[in-house]
Amino acid sequence: MAEPQTQEAPLTAFSVAAGETQSIAVSADGAKIEAMVRSGFDVYVKPKPKPKPAPVAASTSEGGGGSAAPPRYSGGGSKQDWMTAAGIAQSDWGYVDYIVSRESGWNPNATNPSSGACGLVQALPCSKVPGNGYNPVDNLRWGNGYATGRYGSWAAAYDFWTRNHWW
Repeated sequence: MAEPQTQEAPLTAFSVAAGETQSIAVSADGAKIEAMVRSGFDVYVKPKPKPKPAPVAASTSEGGGGSAAPPRYSGGGSKQDWMTAAGIAQSDWGYVDYIVSRESGWNPNATNPSSGACGLVQALPCSKVPGNGYNPVDNLRWGNGYATGRYGSWAAAYDFWTRNHWW
């Protein structure tokens, strides 16, 4: 009896793809990264860095107790006193009054609960304000630099605010 002849498997897309596959080695935590040569390709596997834990938010309670949040404003004064002390020209007071009235209602302790913006001009983030973001003079001084730096003047900041309802 004759030996049966072996038949080669038919050439299919799957058989071609299976013959061209590459091996990939994945390692975990602190493994050494080494080149692996597979079918003429150098493959480097780099472990993902471990995420750093998120900082714990500081308490914003009025009770103090080591809170990192800036202290709330409890002093007095009028908006005219605050604008004068912040170095805002009296000719700009109308523009400042319009914006601040809509941003915080002239409440130095105003805080946006969703964004964290604070103070009279709603500085975002509050930590941008040198000094204390809740101090009306510090907040207006920062706002004065923001208005003139970003828009060129309080008048231009007012124009932007009236068109967009934010600044």
